[in-house]
Amino acid sequence: MVDCIFCKIVNKELPSYKVYEDVAFYAFLDIFPVNHGHILIIPKTHYPDILHTPPEVAEGLMRLVQKIAPAVLKATKSEGFNLGMNTGSVAGQAVFHTHAHIMPRFPDDGLRLWGHKPYEPGQMEIVSNAIANAIA
Repeated sequence: MVDCIFCKIVNKELPSYKVYEDVAFYAFLDIFPVNHGHILIIPKTHYPDILHTPPEVAEGLMRLVQKIAPAVLKATKSEGFNLGMNTGSVAGQAVFHTHAHIMPRFPDDGLRLWGHKPYEPGQMEIVSNAIANAIA
């Protein structure tokens, strides 16, 4: 895609700090990291988000997470990480090219990624049924 920053990185039109590359995927340091070692993994083929990514590509992406995440933990001396994937503007997706974030975490790093919004009585059954019916 012409205006996609990630496509430009894959095509070497923009610089990046590459940590991994194969025929289908590219992984590099996020330029706006939540912690040092924050990695983005992208398919080289442009898909706007995970919902438009073929299942075999999504599977490959997850296999690569399993390969890269241990290296991030080792290199950053982190004991854990968050795995993130934003889909849609409202969810914080800024670059509309499928990508996964590996964000190393450290004790007292101050990051709080999620708040909690409890259900009202009876809402859990309604919501779970609505989602289950939408899957069918």
